[in-house]
Amino acid sequence: MDLIDTHQHLIWRDRLGYSWTEGIPALATGDFTPEDYQAQTKGQGITGTIFMECGVDDADYQAEARYVATRVGGDGILGQIASCRPETNAGFDAWLDECDGLQVKGFRRILHVVPDEMSQSATFRANLKKIGRKGLPFDMCFLARQLPIAADLARACDGQPLILDHCGVPDIAGGAFDDWAKGIDRLAALPLVSVKLSGISAYCAPGTAGVDLLRPWADHVLNRFGPGRVVWGSDWPVVLLGAGLLPWIEMTRGLLASLSTDEQAAIGSGNARRIYRV
Repeated sequence: MDLIDTHQHLIWRDRLGYSWTEGIPALATGDFTPEDYQAQTKGQGITGTIFMECGVDDADYQAEARYVATRVGGDGILGQIASCRPETNAGFDAWLDECDGLQVKGFRRILHVVPDEMSQSATFRANLKKIGRKGLPFDMCFLARQLPIAADLARACDGQPLILDHCGVPDIAGGAFDDWAKGIDRLAALPLVSVKLSGISAYCAPGTAGVDLLRPWADHVLNRFGPGRVVWGSDWPVVLLGAGLLPWIEMTRGLLASLSTDEQAAIGSGNARRIYRV
């Protein structure tokens, strides 16, 4: 099963600010570059990556996308998912237009670190629809408790392709399955919502992540969305807070082993090519 990594973060500290990494020892220092990623994944079946905006300091989010655009086409990078600010009209249209020339395949605004009300505003939703009119998807990053908000956003933005990052951030360590599963069910009922199998090893208690522990959560996502609406991502280097990059790749293959070859191919790379148009 070949893999397109739809959630590759990269960190260049001499160029951009990453205040969110402060206090996280595994991420607080050093760079995480395409060269580092390629060295770690050699021979693992990664056929390409899509850079995911890395939550840089607000002043830097456009500079990040402009720099990443210069790296697309090298080191296996197929395109990027850029940050945006749909909550404000000021400069939003101009940023979308500029991104036409920056190899942007989708957009994201991290929503679990801002007030819940942000994605509920008329301005946010009107601007999100502009992304859809450009034929581009929007990655939703919500916590499990926010999945009803995610479903409300999806219903209000009919016609906008959406991808739920990290399986909706389930509390696997706390065993909080039922409410999360209900939220997944609501989102899966909406045909333009897909889900990203990524990040979930970091939501396990330290040292416990494995195929057996993750299987009920992954199976629920796979059963509800179906193989045609699931994409894969590593969440590197944040995955270092969970199982680590290579173990997560191995776990992914184990979690998908019971699927047909065609279904594995769709999740591994085919759906990514279609949704992100790479």
